[in-house]
Amino acid sequence: MTMTSPTLFHRFWSLILGCATALILMGAGSPLQAQTVAVMVNGEPITNYDIEQRGKLNFLTTRKPAVRQEVINELIDEKVKIKEGKKYGVDPSSSDIDQSYAAMGARMRLAPDQLTKSLESQGIRPETLKARLKAEMVWSSLVRGRYRQSLQVGEKDVAAAVQANGNEKLEVEAFEYRLQPVVLIVPKGSPPATLEARRKEAEVLRGRVQTCEEANSYFKSMPNAAIREVVTKTSADIPAVLREVLDKTPIGHLTAPEVTKQGIEMVALCGRKATTIDTPKKKEIRDKMFVEKYEAKAKSYLQEVRRAAMIEYR
Repeated sequence: MTMTSPTLFHRFWSLILGCATALILMGAGSPLQAQTVAVMVNGEPITNYDIEQRGKLNFLTTRKPAVRQEVINELIDEKVKIKEGKKYGVDPSSSDIDQSYAAMGARMRLAPDQLTKSLESQGIRPETLKARLKAEMVWSSLVRGRYRQSLQVGEKDVAAAVQANGNEKLEVEAFEYRLQPVVLIVPKGSPPATLEARRKEAEVLRGRVQTCEEANSYFKSMPNAAIREVVTKTSADIPAVLREVLDKTPIGHLTAPEVTKQGIEMVALCGRKATTIDTPKKKEIRDKMFVEKYEAKAKSYLQEVRRAAMIEYR
């Protein structure tokens, strides 16, 4: 029996493995090159492909050419944010991320699959956007959770901001409104005459209704009409134009008819009372102060976790 020497056997398998590697490289080519690691962050890689993908996404959203180092810094930040989140048990599930992805599409009036196709048409994988969304979800939850107390904006803070602006008129009384929307339904595609007839009917009802109880009595028994549940809104929740209308409407009465997609809509004003809740301008100031506090705290927190990270450029 002929025995193959260990050296010959070793050379044989080396040749086979070498050929296999060559075939893989010939078949993959640029994709393997694109997967070259550019940076290691806490033992996790950021590849040239990751950088390329994020650059395309940033260009799509800003319409500005992506600066490579800025893209790398963004990806590094996300890596340290995700790791910090896991440290405190903040780790969104795939379904959480998919919901955020779908919500973004909805704001653009796109279904999730339509958003995916739109991204892919620009050479962007949906996972690239989902990775950014995940980092944003983690970081927002961390900052708000860990620094909840220091992020609060109190009445004294708002009052000081009002005085600093030199505008005492900001301390305007706010109101709380109890509203009950009603609608006279007009089927889609109905002729203008039908819409006009329902508008005139709404005007007649508007003259009759003196209380929300009467509104419920009329509209619940009326065919092709609907009355919704009472909702409570404050001055800060309502656009200035609608606030002006409500302030001129007597309690229990209906606002002027308005043509909408459903038909002719009105609002029954069931109550209006003064409240200590923010006026629209105070809410604007409070929200602005919160954003300023949040951004400052998020920036210092990120600097802290980034200093503790192991970042290695290749």
